[in-house]
Amino acid sequence: MAATLRVILGVDNSSKLILPSGIPGSVDRLKEEIQRQFGLTEDFRLQYRDAEFDNEYMNLTTTGDIKDKSTIKVIYTQNPAPSTVPTTASTAASTGTSSLFDSPSLPDTDILSSPDSSASCSSLRLRKWPLNFPIPEFSFGVQFQLERAQQEYVNNGTLLDPSPKLKSDILDMLASEIAKYKVYPSSADIDDVAEALIQKYPFLKETGSVTGCEGWKVSIRYKMANYRTTLRNIGCPEVAINTLQHKREREESPCRNKVKKARKAEVNFLPQYPAGETKESLEEERQALLMEVKKTNNDQIIKTKMDKTFAHRRREVIEEMPFIAEFKSRWPALFKVHEINAEFTRITTVPLLSTFMSSLDHYSDQLMKILRKKGGEPARRIAAVMSPIGQSSRIEVKRECILKALMIYLNEKPQNLIKEYLDVSVMEAEELEGIDLGIYKIIHEGAQLDDSLEDVGIIIEKCTVLQDLSDVASGCALLFGLIYCLNLSYPKPFRYLFEFFQKVLMGLDDKKLSTKIQVLKNKLCQKEMQ
Repeated sequence: MAATLRVILGVDNSSKLILPSGIPGSVDRLKEEIQRQFGLTEDFRLQYRDAEFDNEYMNLTTTGDIKDKSTIKVIYTQNPAPSTVPTTASTAASTGTSSLFDSPSLPDTDILSSPDSSASCSSLRLRKWPLNFPIPEFSFGVQFQLERAQQEYVNNGTLLDPSPKLKSDILDMLASEIAKYKVYPSSADIDDVAEALIQKYPFLKETGSVTGCEGWKVSIRYKMANYRTTLRNIGCPEVAINTLQHKREREESPCRNKVKKARKAEVNFLPQYPAGETKESLEEERQALLMEVKKTNNDQIIKTKMDKTFAHRRREVIEEMPFIAEFKSRWPALFKVHEINAEFTRITTVPLLSTFMSSLDHYSDQLMKILRKKGGEPARRIAAVMSPIGQSSRIEVKRECILKALMIYLNEKPQNLIKEYLDVSVMEAEELEGIDLGIYKIIHEGAQLDDSLEDVGIIIEKCTVLQDLSDVASGCALLFGLIYCLNLSYPKPFRYLFEFFQKVLMGLDDKKLSTKIQVLKNKLCQKEMQ
């Protein structure tokens, strides 16, 4: 059953939290939903009104203490208000993830922005598309007319037929607000905006319309097209890249007719250069970064320079589409676990490894029940790949088995993505060099399931981009992150798997994913409620 909570985010700042699947079963999941819907990046705890103590606020330790229409308060544990730049990427991890993050191969945080690097990120979007689109406050004149219409609607039920000027002013503000999240909203996004508008101002409903806002949807779509023209004229890179002039410059390119825009719910797809920086100055920073990579014990300097050159790097990836080997030679610092985490967070505002692992662990029990209900030949293969779970207590083994079983459930072959070898012979080494995209796992002779004597790496375009990882699950997460960092398409044989990562584990919903993944997500939510 759906539930609604009032969330106090700060002084004179409260919002409605809609939970379609009801109140989550744990405080950690509730915090994740609050982070997702309101774009919070700071660490925080929750409080609720306790009726036993005259409705005073008490720390929330179990979601059983709240119910539909309850009020909860966000208490920031580090700063009095959320910062404008993601300072840490830690999210609540489920029980059992500590062994993974204690490993030296994985960072404690996904991105740490220093004061210097924060300035360079000031132009980046910091929130993804909200579940409930916030209608902005309009200008005084517009707000005055709306309030007067609201009173007339309350008294007489009269709907407002806005004048062309009033409607244009409303659409201008909506377009400006939409652009804070994306300049190419999908049809579903536009539906969200129109529905939010008439929900906040019901007197703007249209007579003769099934939803009451069909005309608003059309108007918003045309207004966004005009708004993109305005942005293009002032040089906004996200839309300038799709101009006819730019395409003519790339006339010899086989991809000249492709429209370049966010496809996988990216928030910062093609950001502008930081204030005061140019292509030439950032190229100098890249060359300086090449020298810093060769030094030791200077991770913070590398982080700062990687943060500063993010826009330059994204333009190179999006516009030039370089070969992976060439790009790796130009940006070697990116092909490290910590920097992949940081880059993914810059692009999506969502931390990679911590979110991936905590979500996978959270859904693991429900997934195992669903996977084991599969019938026929897939059931036999799922049972075979999940058998090691009963033979080992390592969380890494459980995660790997669940991911392989998930591939079979989605009619995908695990061995086509994850190549396993017992050490590596000469012939197998040649096979590794021929992999277009995949994860390899080298098990050393004499290793047992409870041992960690294995090396995991990632290959893209026959180039080893990452190696010496500790387990297959982290390899899957980092491969998913590299797809975003390098602007790659999901590999067709494993499209459903990566859509599952995007929608279910990472909560990045572009509203265009397959029905199969939506059905699986619904099954998981139903199991969670039970």
